[in-house]
Amino acid sequence: MNPLNTVRGAIITGVILAIIISVAVQSTAFAELGLAVWIHIVSGVMWIGLLYYFNVVQTPGMAVAAADKGGPGGAGINKYIAPRALLWFRWAAVATWLTGVWYLIRGGNFGNAVTLGHLGQEHYGLVIGIGGWLGTIMLFNVWVLIWPNQKKILGIVPASDEQKASARKVALLASRTNFVLSIPMLMCMGGSNHPLPF
Repeated sequence: MNPLNTVRGAIITGVILAIIISVAVQSTAFAELGLAVWIHIVSGVMWIGLLYYFNVVQTPGMAVAAADKGGPGGAGINKYIAPRALLWFRWAAVATWLTGVWYLIRGGNFGNAVTLGHLGQEHYGLVIGIGGWLGTIMLFNVWVLIWPNQKKILGIVPASDEQKASARKVALLASRTNFVLSIPMLMCMGGSNHPLPF
């Protein structure tokens, strides 16, 4: 069976390939911090990639579908695509946040990041701390605002039409807030060891 025929097979193949490359080029023993960074980046790409998909593709596309009075509408997206995308989205958010905390704790920088550089390495702590706090706000929005409201919108939990309309507003604003926060968050994550661009 071709592993590329399933998502699970593709993920396993990618992980195995990454391990082979790591073993082939690694000159030292197992590097826990390297593993934390790798998982953090992979899960972060999944989380933010889906966030961008929702904000740039799905939400505007659903608005166009709803306005198309003879078109197929958005029922297929709501029934098949959105629940699966939201599953990966919310758990990738958890994995990203946990691996970020893991990396900071094991690297001895958690307190420095939480206090925005007031415990030592000022630039690194400030910049990675801002990124971490933005990521924490985003994680909160995923689990406290976006997911509970999406369950109403998608019919996973019962809701009246009025509750669904309110849920759409809350979920949209929380998702757009995360979209906006992701831009400086990514700058901080990438710039913690380098000068910021501006």
